[in-house]
Amino acid sequence: MKRIDLIKVEHNVKIGEECPYIEPNINEDSIFYEGGKAIGFYLKKMSDKMIKLSDLCNNELLSNNVPKSVMNRTSGEQGLTKKVKQFSTIIGSVAPRPHMKRPYGSISSVHSVKSAQIFIKAMLMLAKESEELIKEIIPEQYEKQLELFKQVPDKWKFANLFTSSISNYNIPAPFHRDTGNIVGAVNVIITKRLNSKGGNLHVPDYNATMDSCNNSILVYPAWKNVHGVTPIIPTHEGGYRNSLIFYPLKAFVNLD
Repeated sequence: MKRIDLIKVEHNVKIGEECPYIEPNINEDSIFYEGGKAIGFYLKKMSDKMIKLSDLCNNELLSNNVPKSVMNRTSGEQGLTKKVKQFSTIIGSVAPRPHMKRPYGSISSVHSVKSAQIFIKAMLMLAKESEELIKEIIPEQYEKQLELFKQVPDKWKFANLFTSSISNYNIPAPFHRDTGNIVGAVNVIITKRLNSKGGNLHVPDYNATMDSCNNSILVYPAWKNVHGVTPIIPTHEGGYRNSLIFYPLKAFVNLD
């Protein structure tokens, strides 16, 4: 695997700004280092086992078996804008939201839907396979995250290194930082796509744009830097980009 030492550069990007369409400049198997320490990695293609699991997750998500929050917005810019169907599904633990009159942690309501059980089980297996990959490629991070998760009660864990999962279908993201995540932990982003381009993670601090090709996996500390997701552009009718994401919320540290 290629070693990429992440070096900060000057930029004018601000949180909340839309992420423009940017071609990826990281598109081969790589381990990311900062200050001499491995903080994440990118694989262009997962193992056959992980691909089969992610295929199952993706197919279930695209079916009527899994409840979704649906929206219809545009995705694109500079003459590339198209109206596309967009939706997301959260499973695992959902953080307290006092401003929404829910001052307590909970498990996603999707878990109570009988038809969604195959999706949930397959996603859990995929999360565990992702953890094994982290253990293999960046073992120090794996051990660090295990230690961090000793403070998270088992009932809030999704696998061993995460609390939650979200699947985003055709959803780009403005520049933001995942301030709700456990500091020192990493996220996992697995991409499934068909007849589309874009949907790449861009980190302006390093002028780094990671390719989100089909069956790729990105492991990255999303709390660490401002980042955005570039617009998703279908190249044929029905084209899409779906991301299967596992993440660690600090709201569940020492939460009974």
